[in-house]
Amino acid sequence: MPGFLREALVQEGLMKAYRQRPPYQQNDYIGWITRAKREDTKLRRLRQMLDELKRGDRYMKMTYKPKRPTKP
Repeated sequence: MPGFLREALVQEGLMKAYRQRPPYQQNDYIGWITRAKREDTKLRRLRQMLDELKRGDRYMKMTYKPKRPTKP
């Protein structure tokens, strides 16, 4: 994970929310953000990821319903 992304997650207190997402979502976010050619695009995408993690019900502007833990 790039340092700037890690720092943003830690500063916003969202590392746990990020780690609770499925691995494919974590990878998608990293690739999507780092592939941006322009810095302003990279920052806009980073902000979108942080906002979606805060809300907890969005992934790439789509509805996301986290799985509930199963009872033993």
